[in-house]
Amino acid sequence: MSDANALAISLFGEILMSEQLARSRLSRVLPKGMELSHFSVLNHLAPAGAERSPAQLAKTFHVTRGAMTNTLNKLELAGYIHIRPDWDDARRKIVGISPAGRRARDEALAGIAPLITDIVDEIGEERVRAALPILRELRVRLNTPD
Repeated sequence: MSDANALAISLFGEILMSEQLARSRLSRVLPKGMELSHFSVLNHLAPAGAERSPAQLAKTFHVTRGAMTNTLNKLELAGYIHIRPDWDDARRKIVGISPAGRRARDEALAGIAPLITDIVDEIGEERVRAALPILRELRVRLNTPD
């Protein structure tokens, strides 16, 4: 194995393990019954007036429409989102966050913030800032169609 291959494998190994550990730690501090996918959707819809179609949300989160429908059904059942018809195209639906969803998202953020702030403090703000451009570029390259 070449040094370049070993470097690439080490990089992706660290990213994948970090992602798994982050999901595990974040899931433990979310409000009871909330999953990380639920928080992610609520956080995406949280900016004032943000509404998306289920298809747009599925594309944003790189999941199937079926998986997004499942998440949206759970969020709607909890009262965290409203799903309404698209006024321009009655065949489509539009998803928006409800006041209860905004409160749930804020509660989740209150649980997550100390955890991620502590980690950034331990690593050091400067080192985190230095890593962000590399991680962003990696995300952009991975998001480019094959």
